[in-house]
Amino acid sequence: MQHFAEQARFPTCGWLDKIMPERFPSLQQKIEDRLKYYEDLGIRLFYKDRVGDGGAVAAVETGVARTAAAPSIVQEPALPKYNPKPTAPKPVTPTPPPIVVQPTGPSLFEAAEKIVDDTLLKIREDLGDCTRCKLHKGRNKLVYGDGNPEAQLVFVGEGPGADEDMQGLPFVGRAGKLLTQMIEAMGLQRRDVYICNVVKCRPPDNRAPEPDEVATCAPFLLRQLDVIRPKVIVCLGAVAAKTLLNTTRGISQYRGEWLEWRGHKLMATYHPAYLLRNPPAKADVWKDLQKVMAELGLALPRKSKA
Repeated sequence: MQHFAEQARFPTCGWLDKIMPERFPSLQQKIEDRLKYYEDLGIRLFYKDRVGDGGAVAAVETGVARTAAAPSIVQEPALPKYNPKPTAPKPVTPTPPPIVVQPTGPSLFEAAEKIVDDTLLKIREDLGDCTRCKLHKGRNKLVYGDGNPEAQLVFVGEGPGADEDMQGLPFVGRAGKLLTQMIEAMGLQRRDVYICNVVKCRPPDNRAPEPDEVATCAPFLLRQLDVIRPKVIVCLGAVAAKTLLNTTRGISQYRGEWLEWRGHKLMATYHPAYLLRNPPAKADVWKDLQKVMAELGLALPRKSKA
């Protein structure tokens, strides 16, 4: 570059000296401006490693070469590293005990989409020969539901027992016969109500349905309730109550109280199988059923005179 500048200022060809001022009057000035521009860019520092740290560097200034001492190298400070200030942990508030109210967020059933023009027959067809959970491996018959498809009162139990598994109908064993007596004591017949369970297949040894089994089968119960649209739902036992109410509290804490579930009035009471083991609890269940009768406008039994 320096050589080019010198050749431009002091050309050796005579003919170039003659035509330079005439045809290229500003060429010399452009070259000098360009060299000054490179100087401003710091071309000295760019070539400093070619002459050593303590030696001289070639300077190009206005087209004339000169020798100068190498400037001292200033090291650029390192970029600051991001180090967020530690934040104080949020105070942990104790979890209050669950209360039996309609959950504010979507429950298992509220998350399911309602099917337009759904019917009990369509739901049964969708169930088919269900193999969605492990309960199907030990069943004889799937127990769907039974009763009036337009009933104002629906009883929801836990799951089929041995007799139900053989006949394919809900509540036909010993507990079922007691439920039939309870319904008749209300002034109704089984054909007036609808009876179904949370799960449609019998759990082994009549154990309680497991959470994954409930999650798999309960949406069909939701569809059944949406189609029937009863005025009152009676949950028979803890499994049915906990499933519909989305709670873990024991049934004794809210038994006999009116609760709301998706626009329906809900009453939780003891399962007929529990009454067979604990006959004194029948009095409590009868009180619950009398509340249901009053809600449905059924005549209450007269108290006998002493």
